[in-house]
Amino acid sequence: MSVSTRNGGRLVDLRAPSHPGGVVYLVGAGPGDPELITVRGLKCLARAEVVVYDRLVHPDLVAEAPPEAERIFVGKRCGHHAVSQERIQELLVEHARAGRIVVRLKGGDPFVFGRGGEEAAACIAAGVRWEVIPGVTSAVSVPASASIPITHRGVAASFAVVTAHRARGENAPDWRALAGVDTLVVLMGVARLPEVTEALIAAGRDPSTPAAIVERGTLPETRVVTGTLGNLVPRAAEAEIASPATIVIGPVVALREALLAKQTQVEIPDAVSEALAELAA
Repeated sequence: MSVSTRNGGRLVDLRAPSHPGGVVYLVGAGPGDPELITVRGLKCLARAEVVVYDRLVHPDLVAEAPPEAERIFVGKRCGHHAVSQERIQELLVEHARAGRIVVRLKGGDPFVFGRGGEEAAACIAAGVRWEVIPGVTSAVSVPASASIPITHRGVAASFAVVTAHRARGENAPDWRALAGVDTLVVLMGVARLPEVTEALIAAGRDPSTPAAIVERGTLPETRVVTGTLGNLVPRAAEAEIASPATIVIGPVVALREALLAKQTQVEIPDAVSEALAELAA
């Protein structure tokens, strides 16, 4: 099986023992569960000489790098950055220019609110070879792991993904447009959950719309809180939901109970069956 790939017109061969001038791989680590990284991402990690990784990357994945590989933690929390984005980009370029194989390992997918585009641009500006290895984004996989399909025939034919980092202000999302999407997935939204729900209701979304918040999705310690757009804030607060968590808003959330019942071979309550029938009507 060939392990060569064409990236931006340049052929990158993973079999080569080294790359003149080094190379940077922007690797998506997936949503949390270390087994959800891609095969190609794991192959790159196994050959890394430098691993630059984020807070949400599972320790088991960091351990997959060779023992002699240099590991550099650049994790970020809301309001606190261990290393600035500018410095992260400098690190990637410095190590690649030194002829090293650099893996930039980040949660989810590098190009979904992961600033991977900025890091790729920094490599291009510095004349450093790079390649993106797509990852499994939490926007889709976390709801799925909680038995919430973000699309479902007759229920939801569209979905949108938004970050809550700028829920209000000049750079806020177009909440009126987002209020009309069948399924809305909100990432990085725990701290701004009240702002998100208020903005959507003000934009016309029905407060009775089913909603859920999934904490530490795909991991054994996952917790799921369900409710409606109107009551999700107090329910999440009562459960003391913390980051990382993914918010899902839309009628597909109502499918969770029925799917779990089917999964455990428990009879679906009549009320749930009726609700599903109404949604599909």
